[in-house]
Amino acid sequence: MATGMLLVCGLALFLTIKSNLLHSQQFTISFQRPSDCSVEQFYDISSQSCVKCGPNQSTSATGLSCECVTGFRVLATNGASITCQQCPLEKPAVTEDGYGCILCPGSLTEQGTCQCPSGSILVERDVQGNPLEEARCEVCNGAEPALSAPNSYGDRCQRCQASLINTSQSCMCGSNILAGGMCFPPNNLPTAVNPNVNYAELSLPVQSAWFSTNLYSSAAACLVYTNLTACQALGNMCVMNMHSFSSVANDACGLYNTIFRATAALGSTQDISYWRANLPWLYYGDQPGLANRVLQTEPLPTGFSFKGRNRNTDINLVAAVYNTRGDFLQWEKVGGNNLQLCPDTARRQEAAYTFGTAYQETCVLSVADLLRVYAEPLFYDVFVDLSRGEDRRLLPLPTRNLNQEYNRKFINQGNLNDWYLSRRVLLVDTLSGREKSLGSLPKVIRIASSIRIGFQLVPGTQKGQVFPPLLSVTYSDVLITAPNTQTVSVSFAVYYEMDQTEAHMKTDTVLKFLLFYAGDLANVFFFITVGTGLYWLIFYKAQHFVSVLLPLPGLQEERFIAYVGCAFALKTVQFLHKLIQQLSVDIFFIDWERPRGKANKTIQGNGNGEAKHSPSPVSIWRTYFVANEWNEIQTIRKISPTFQIMAVLFLLEVVGFSSLALRDPWSDLQRPPQSYAPPYSLTLRYGLAATLWLCIGLLQIIFFTAFHERFVEDKICQFVDLCSISNISVLLLSHRCFGYYIHGRSVHGHADTNMEEMNINLKREAESLCGQRGLLPNTDTQTFQISITSRLRLQYDRILEPLSRRNGPSRLVDAASGHPFDQSTKAYHTMNRFLGSVIDHAHRDMEYVVRDKLFFERVIGMEFLEPMDKSIFYNDESHSFSDVLFYGNEATLLIFDTLFFCVVDLGAQSFILAGVLTYVQQMIFRLIRNGIGRRNLANKTLVDQRFLI
Repeated sequence: MATGMLLVCGLALFLTIKSNLLHSQQFTISFQRPSDCSVEQFYDISSQSCVKCGPNQSTSATGLSCECVTGFRVLATNGASITCQQCPLEKPAVTEDGYGCILCPGSLTEQGTCQCPSGSILVERDVQGNPLEEARCEVCNGAEPALSAPNSYGDRCQRCQASLINTSQSCMCGSNILAGGMCFPPNNLPTAVNPNVNYAELSLPVQSAWFSTNLYSSAAACLVYTNLTACQALGNMCVMNMHSFSSVANDACGLYNTIFRATAALGSTQDISYWRANLPWLYYGDQPGLANRVLQTEPLPTGFSFKGRNRNTDINLVAAVYNTRGDFLQWEKVGGNNLQLCPDTARRQEAAYTFGTAYQETCVLSVADLLRVYAEPLFYDVFVDLSRGEDRRLLPLPTRNLNQEYNRKFINQGNLNDWYLSRRVLLVDTLSGREKSLGSLPKVIRIASSIRIGFQLVPGTQKGQVFPPLLSVTYSDVLITAPNTQTVSVSFAVYYEMDQTEAHMKTDTVLKFLLFYAGDLANVFFFITVGTGLYWLIFYKAQHFVSVLLPLPGLQEERFIAYVGCAFALKTVQFLHKLIQQLSVDIFFIDWERPRGKANKTIQGNGNGEAKHSPSPVSIWRTYFVANEWNEIQTIRKISPTFQIMAVLFLLEVVGFSSLALRDPWSDLQRPPQSYAPPYSLTLRYGLAATLWLCIGLLQIIFFTAFHERFVEDKICQFVDLCSISNISVLLLSHRCFGYYIHGRSVHGHADTNMEEMNINLKREAESLCGQRGLLPNTDTQTFQISITSRLRLQYDRILEPLSRRNGPSRLVDAASGHPFDQSTKAYHTMNRFLGSVIDHAHRDMEYVVRDKLFFERVIGMEFLEPMDKSIFYNDESHSFSDVLFYGNEATLLIFDTLFFCVVDLGAQSFILAGVLTYVQQMIFRLIRNGIGRRNLANKTLVDQRFLI
């Protein structure tokens, strides 16, 4: 395969358009502040938008809820909304609690409530809690229908806490669940919660006093009463636990996940499927590759420019800020010190938000100062402000929390396709690490020690477009031992990058070219040095009249030895390159066998057995058998390496050919023991050893090709025949878009049969009573070189992608799904059906054509046609699929062994040592090729490695 084909396939892959209708959208939302809401609207802190109040209602003083207008009382409430009813004329005032109407002894306030003279106490209920016709002072009564209790000041009767009344119809919680001062009926949440906060850096779980007090009540209030603040508080506790999930479902994120699934019927917020109504948005989905689609599918609608009239270098980020209790505080423009912990001047900090400015700041902070300044954490939902005039739009900023865990594994520290993006960050958490009480010194604090905002340029853009920026946060856990002396290093950075795929592709192409060229250059050095050594051997030893003399040892032979070393080094590079390619080849066995009938299965139900017919399973043993045969031929060669070494050593040491390398003019093979033995010439020694090795190797190749493979055994042809008999085809991809195909579809339709039918089938085939084995009708061609489209390769990789993610988490679905064995089985059947349908022309967008290579294409080893719309299958009668085996690379192996033998001999002056080390080298590489090749075969074909014997 020529290097040109590598560039073509790579560029085709790079230019392929990825489409995913579900995830190609950008999650923009309307940008609204509490001040943007009208008097008839309140600001929903969950959806971060203005929501219209109900009839006879207006926004409250805080703007975060609705209240009844003057003269109307609260008739009913469910926590998220209220119903108002107008007071009658005989009772025109509304009680202080807003739930009743009453006659006032005096005047009314502007709010429509009773106003008492100075120094008096307004009492609207009697001592039993009954509403008075006219306001007066009485003792509170907690029974029905009063349902009142003293307030925290003890100066008035007021309605009991709503959860108590809703749950027990009294002011006592009774047998229900009392938590956080609220009463909850039995619900879908675990009765016991896990208040531990896991500090992974220290491998230290801490039982948090904050979590112990508020975790269950926040979760229950969120689920049962749809309390928006409680939902935000629960989300904050999940953020304090680093968005991490464990095997238990009763920690902070587990409870959030439970509520997320239980409230699916409520729908989503802001048309974002991952943002459940009434809940904070903490996670993007858990589909494989979602991070890549979110970050690199659709660019921001605005472009950046450094100069000119349309100059735009401002990065506009805003953040919705919440406190620990879930209260929405405000919208803040990101800049200054809200995301930057290091103290600096405002002008220097603002430079971080000038596009194109690589910003980096690092400092060391005192733990004592952090404890003093950050008594409680603040939480930020960061957005990109895309506002244009009156069209105010926000784009959520995806967050990569590098401390996020799933079953004690960090899931955001690997490949982009394995990331699980989230939302909401905090800077300093000194609250969750307090064990005994909320007023005690924390045992551990957590600091955002590294915050990085990254922008990636859209490939090929001419308008300064970028993909949605990524906020990456790394937290450090600090065990408090001596806060006055302890310090922590923090950093903040903004960086910019562009996709280097094209540059890397060009670099890789050049590297591939050099690797292939290294083999050709090695051959040049090899044959020149062998020719030179043979020249001196022949012309010096055979001359009658002296016309040439041998090069002197030392300087005159150094250049020759250097050329030999260059040949060996380059040939080693070529050999290792081919070895790595063979160890990473993609291979799959396509099983064409189909069930012959139906099998009966008995299904038990209601005590009765019910018979059900299903297709009988297809035997996997044929696939295992073909895989074993492939495993066995991975290291076969056209020569016998052991015989090669023994024959060379026999000729050199026993027959006496080594005497020809002595520095004398004689050609005698045997020398008398008493005769003088001059030193050896390195040039003659190399030329002699290389010539003998090549001659014996070539004789072996001729013998195996002309005689052994024709009359005794040809394992390559036998493997092709075995595929046809087994009804198994083989797809091999040595490069991304180039490889080989062995068509093994049985002409008899079935291969799962008994001996008698198998013999009958073979007899019918021998007598030409059935079709031919070729891929095309009326042809015998079973082996092909294939050049596939990028679309086909992309689908091939997509089917195998779940196997690389089999240990990944599934946050928003049950973690029990997806056993590795089930995933492998599913991937195998999916791939088998897909490749079979491609061969059968069942995919219009993945068609292929069969053709012969042009003469010039065969000569230079390069295909001229690019597989843009259709893959190309080239007829290949020479079984060149053996190029992914040792068998098809005999020339490279023979020359490598020759150079290895000669280089060792030149260094040690010992043919025997060179032969022993050559044998050891051959065995080592054969073991490597067998071991890793076997593992690669099991991984790529999805055949269990235990069956590769």
